[in-house]
Amino acid sequence: MAALEDLRVRLDGIDEQIVRLYEERMKVCEEVGELKVQNWGRVLDRQRERNKLNDVASKASNEFNKKGIQELYEQLMSMSRKLQYQQMVEAGALGKLPFIGIDSLEKDTARVVYQGVEGAYGQAAMLKYFGEGCNNFHVRTFRDAMEAIEDGAADYAVLPIENSSAGAVTEVYDLLVEFENYIVGETILPVRHTLAGLPGTDLNEIRRVYSKAEALMQTTHFLDEYPNWQQISVVNTAVAAKKILEDKDPAQAAVCSAYAAQVHGLSVLVDGINDEMNNSTRFIVITNQKVFLKDASKISICFEVPHQSGSLYRLLSHFIYNDLNMSKIESRPVEGKSWEYRFFVDFDGNMGDAAVKNTIRGLREEAINLKILGNY
Repeated sequence: MAALEDLRVRLDGIDEQIVRLYEERMKVCEEVGELKVQNWGRVLDRQRERNKLNDVASKASNEFNKKGIQELYEQLMSMSRKLQYQQMVEAGALGKLPFIGIDSLEKDTARVVYQGVEGAYGQAAMLKYFGEGCNNFHVRTFRDAMEAIEDGAADYAVLPIENSSAGAVTEVYDLLVEFENYIVGETILPVRHTLAGLPGTDLNEIRRVYSKAEALMQTTHFLDEYPNWQQISVVNTAVAAKKILEDKDPAQAAVCSAYAAQVHGLSVLVDGINDEMNNSTRFIVITNQKVFLKDASKISICFEVPHQSGSLYRLLSHFIYNDLNMSKIESRPVEGKSWEYRFFVDFDGNMGDAAVKNTIRGLREEAINLKILGNY
């Protein structure tokens, strides 16, 4: 029986041959890429790849090796495609991405919309990004805000996209797919919830607490101390505060910001009732123009994947090969397709970067319904 060291020496020799053959194979793939560039052909040929996988698997001696050979060749062909995408981009075959770089947003003359009523966190995020004197108005729903910028009633909308403790605002993700609106900025707003009520209200009088569902979730520890309080969800924390003022019922209170309480003439009964004191919400700034700030450093995209094993892995490998840092991935069900999902990805980069162009080129050919949501 061969000694372990002898077997390792044999493996080293085989590995040297594999490396040499790999580089030889990639050189041929590079020549294929040059022909595709000349003819402006597509890099991905799905039928050719399926035939190749079946052919190499048929040459293996057992089922275990067949699966291994197929997995190996899937990776080899993926590497070849990435090389050819790079060749296509360098030759200008990608073309220009349909976004225009701008130096700055016209904040002074912009008309901005936010969801909710006065005192909403959305209003606070808008004022933080655009300044106290910005021309603004509010609407009832996220959809209303998206329609306002699509119709030209507003230049920008400020909407929440995720909370550090409650997670993604799924409705906004879905609306980004439905509407031809694009992200051009973001701002992060610390969230500090209070319990607010009519001036002079005693905690023992309270029977019903109103707020947005997410805010009720974010203050569970405090609210659980009062099991007799009925928790009622409304569309917005500021709407809850407004309701307390209008109803003038001391048995009612709202979970909202101190700002909302001040706007609606309420007293802060208990301050800082968050479960997580470092809670914050990320808001995005949206417009109907395909523009991006020239110094933008984050890109958001969405796409669907073929309903096959390993599809998502193969697509995400484009970020690895182009040394791009993927900072977030979120999934949402695809409407009308049971158990199929659309993926939302945030990654670092600017549309002018070669690595970004290479990645977008690969994703365009291999993903389904790729959409660039914005560079900001």
